[in-house]
Amino acid sequence: QVQLVESGGGLVQPGGSLRLSCATSGFTFSSYFMGWFRQAPGQQRELVAAITSGGSANYGDFVKGRFTISRDNAKNTVYLQMNSLKPDDTAVYYCHAQWSLGRENYWGQGTQVTVSS
Repeated sequence: QVQLVESGGGLVQPGGSLRLSCATSGFTFSSYFMGWFRQAPGQQRELVAAITSGGSANYGDFVKGRFTISRDNAKNTVYLQMNSLKPDDTAVYYCHAQWSLGRENYWGQGTQVTVSS
C-alpha cells in the first residue's frame, strides 16, 4: 500500500521557518522524482520544488532562494525547508511522487501552512 505522509506544517509568523517532511512507503522511493506542490484557497495547485533521485532540484519562480528541497533515499523521505516565509506562502502543501520511467504518481494528503502575524 502506497503511503505519503506529510508533517511539519503549522502556523508561523512572517519571516519564520518551517521544515516539512514526507515519509513514504509502498513504492521504490529511489526510482521516483519527488516534489512539493501547494494550493491556496481559490488557486490552482502549483509546483514548489522537485528533486530527482540523484539530488538535482528545481523550484517555482516564487521561491527565490527561500526554500530547499532534499531527500534521504535511505529513509524514503523528502523534506522542504522553508525560510523567510511570507503570508502569500499560506497554502496546503502536498507531497508528490512521480515515477521516473512513466506516468505512475502518488499524492500525499497535504499539510496546512499558515503564515500570519
